[in-house]
Amino acid sequence: MAQSSIWWLLAGAAVAVELMTGTFYLLMVAIGLAAAALGAHAGASSAGQMVIAALVGGGAVLMWRNIKAKAPPSAPASANRDVNLDIGGSVQVDSWRADGTSTVSYRGANWQVSHTAGTVPTFGAHRIVEVIGSRLVVEKI
Repeated sequence: MAQSSIWWLLAGAAVAVELMTGTFYLLMVAIGLAAAALGAHAGASSAGQMVIAALVGGGAVLMWRNIKAKAPPSAPASANRDVNLDIGGSVQVDSWRADGTSTVSYRGANWQVSHTAGTVPTFGAHRIVEVIGSRLVVEKI
């Protein structure tokens, strides 16, 4: 079997394992393995192919790690719009109780509502910023 075929099979195996585990770093390793296969097609020696795989795969892993390190952290699940589609929704608060909570009708059900920490409860339209259990945390629009 040709060396390039072995590299292509290893790259395919890395992609398959990545699909089962969900780690993006294996795709970076697969890029290095594919680069080694291209090096084999170009006539590089066995040692050269391994160096190509190590440099390209390792470089891709380091590049992805730096990209992830610079990205802002995602919001917790209770306040993340990607996790909970209620975040950003609007509700109308007509009155507040002394304990800083209220009850509003939202999506056909009654929900307990509290205002964000450090704000004074006011009447009117509010935006949902977090969902904690069955309680909506809102801020004034």
